[in-house]
Amino acid sequence: MKFIPKKPREGINVSDVHPLVEAGTLVVGLTAIFAIIALALIFIIEIALYFVPAEAEAKLFSGWLPEDLVTVSPADERLYQTQLLVDRLASHWAEAPYEFRVEIDDSDLSNAMALPGGLIIVTQGLLDQVESENELAFVLGHELGHFRNRDHLRALGRGIMISLFFAVLTGNDVAGLGIKTADITLRGFSREQESRADEFGLAVVYAEYGHVNQASRLFERWQATNGDASRFVSYLSTHPEAGDRVANLRAIALRDGWETEGEITGLSW
Repeated sequence: MKFIPKKPREGINVSDVHPLVEAGTLVVGLTAIFAIIALALIFIIEIALYFVPAEAEAKLFSGWLPEDLVTVSPADERLYQTQLLVDRLASHWAEAPYEFRVEIDDSDLSNAMALPGGLIIVTQGLLDQVESENELAFVLGHELGHFRNRDHLRALGRGIMISLFFAVLTGNDVAGLGIKTADITLRGFSREQESRADEFGLAVVYAEYGHVNQASRLFERWQATNGDASRFVSYLSTHPEAGDRVANLRAIALRDGWETEGEITGLSW
């Protein structure tokens, strides 16, 4: 049999799939791979940071402030009084490895954050919302609870990865990398972590006042409000929903037999 060569068909080196479809598949595939790698690295960093001694963490971040934080004047009376309140609450945590520092963020949004090294940030917006020391004490106690359980290290690990990601995209020098508040607040604490922080916060409030009256009052007002929620939406984006919080706090107080009535302490500013 005589072999008769045939010409290859036209377009043999051209895919039958539309170029835009191929490009889209490539982008989706690379994005998925990057996301998997990023999530794995975040998990590894969070686990590694959890085993860093709290004393070493406190020393490393001593005097540190997020570079995008705009603070109120050091002479602000609210700063002084809030620091005193944190110190009083922390005294009920005898083995605390931190020297807690308070800063007030010059923001109208209501929020509070626990950041590495024992730094607690509260916003002017939140201070404008609280009506008693008891209300503020629980918010601060909750942030102490995150330190107690070292939940804030999850935020640190995620902040590092997000910062590295943007450093690679923008070509910035990684050696000069700074952790921004916006990165750290993308923490997404689990329901269990938030519940444990609430329980610790309520415990230090009870230890300080001998009752938990109005510990959840701030969240009760937020739950009942029919007005604009924009002033406290920032807090709710990083903390449990107000209605769930109130119910959980009542359940904790009932379970532990903590007095729910008692004298209310007014704000000193």
